[in-house]
Amino acid sequence: MDARGRVGRNVRKLRMARALSQEELAHQADVHQAYLSGVERGKRNASVLVLDRIAKALGVDIDRLFTRDE
Repeated sequence: MDARGRVGRNVRKLRMARALSQEELAHQADVHQAYLSGVERGKRNASVLVLDRIAKALGVDIDRLFTRDE
């Protein structure tokens, strides 16, 4: 699995663990819902700044988005 896939999988798992919809997380992270969907599917190459906003909205450090065991 490449880095985009790993990040996407981790974002989705963290979002679901917090019972957030994509729309809710996108709003909190100030990104469009369609963009967040692309990140979760591993189709978007999100910038570090966007990933930082997503991580903050999820209440985690950005490094959690890159871990293999998330």
